[in-house]
Amino acid sequence: MDLETAKERAGPREFSPADDLPEEYRKAATRMIEFHANSEIMGAYLERPFIRQAPSIDRKLAFSAKVQDEIGHGQLLYRAAESLGVKTREEMLDDLANGDGKFLNCFHYPMESWVETPMIAFFVDGAAMRRQATLRRTSWEPYAHAMDKVCFEEGFHVKHGEDILAELMSGSKKEQRMTQEAFEEWWPRIIQFFGPTDDKSTHHDFAASVGLKQQSNDQLRNAFLDQYIPKARKYGLEIPDEPRIRERDDGTYEIAEDDLDWDEFFTIAKNDYEPGLDQINGRKAAQEAVQWVRDTIEGDASAAGGHVPQAAD
Repeated sequence: MDLETAKERAGPREFSPADDLPEEYRKAATRMIEFHANSEIMGAYLERPFIRQAPSIDRKLAFSAKVQDEIGHGQLLYRAAESLGVKTREEMLDDLANGDGKFLNCFHYPMESWVETPMIAFFVDGAAMRRQATLRRTSWEPYAHAMDKVCFEEGFHVKHGEDILAELMSGSKKEQRMTQEAFEEWWPRIIQFFGPTDDKSTHHDFAASVGLKQQSNDQLRNAFLDQYIPKARKYGLEIPDEPRIRERDDGTYEIAEDDLDWDEFFTIAKNDYEPGLDQINGRKAAQEAVQWVRDTIEGDASAAGGHVPQAAD
């Protein structure tokens, strides 16, 4: 299939591994899905410490389930990317551990306090739901099928984060103040979750032309603002003065995008942001720590002349 034919045929769940797709499509889809898979893994690593730090057994169980879900999402997505025939799962995992794999800006920042957990579990996961719901109509069928499961589970994650936010904002004055401070710190990062503005996006036009993406970064960002600014205010959070938010005559919102630190964003995109390097190095250390398990499994299977099972990461 040539590229023009792929563009003409592009539609929801149109292409599968049985299709002889052009190289340009396969590479673009692999890049997009690998980025998504990496982000699921790195999000889980960011939240993992809060399994222990959670203030109650119920919260510990919920965070444990959430982290397990996110790792599972990553594995589903690596398989969906692998089915394009460009990179193997092992290559993608190695790239992530070595600092070559890209992932979402929000997961480059450290998260140290319990009051920060709803910034990821409610706002970032809520932003993810805006994007992932559109990807159920992506043209690469294995990706769309993975999104069916991911969206179902992410819906629970958002409710989990909202419940934590509601508890904090109905707690002591100190808890409310600390949560507001965390919100002010994370708010610009959350808005940048959707990527660069449309005029600076280098991949959107092609991805949209072959049906991989359904909406632009700015469309997704504005839809998120319309939904989550009222939710933030509902729980007593004050929207920071910067970046400036403008309310249109119809009650929808837009952001003054020049107020955001795009230089920092693009530094993060190159994996050159110093706190993000700590996240990457942590992932590399974890992968190296279980290398002996892979070696043992592969050695046993080789000695037996049998199939080599996939070791979990």
